[in-house]
Amino acid sequence: MSKKPVFAILVQYAVYGLLLAFSVATILVRFKQSMSNISTLKLILDYAIIGILLSLLVMAVGVAFERLRFYRTLALETYQSRAKLQKHLTQRLTIISSIASNAPYIGLLGTVLGSMLTFQTLGQSGNLDVKSIMTGLAFALKATAMGIGVAIPCVFINNFLARQVREKLADFDELHGL
Repeated sequence: MSKKPVFAILVQYAVYGLLLAFSVATILVRFKQSMSNISTLKLILDYAIIGILLSLLVMAVGVAFERLRFYRTLALETYQSRAKLQKHLTQRLTIISSIASNAPYIGLLGTVLGSMLTFQTLGQSGNLDVKSIMTGLAFALKATAMGIGVAIPCVFINNFLARQVREKLADFDELHGL
């Protein structure tokens, strides 16, 4: 029996998280049959964006743990080539940096779509109540906050792991007299 790679398990859990987010949104929609179509769309949008962002965060943290485990068990003596070592050290770090750079945009997409839905609701109802406007916009801005909340830890993780790579490469250079 072979063990699954940690990365494959993380991707699997991220997919499960997405499916769970969409399932929860669907269940909530079914319970709220009296809601208008716009309100239903807002609910689905909210849970879908948050589900995607949380899945990306889980994936980034999982990759970070996998990389840290690899760095701790790495035997520099087994490498003859600095390029090969660097390739192995930086493997999957682009996943974390991609999540860090794109999470705010995913949150921003949720905010833009949520704002559009709020204005659509206001246009249909003709009610220019400040309370309904502020509630809708606050609802929409939650997605941006979540995107930033995912991006910041990913930036820290990426910088920490990049530092680990530089240290391992420096140790390799010292070991081989470079």
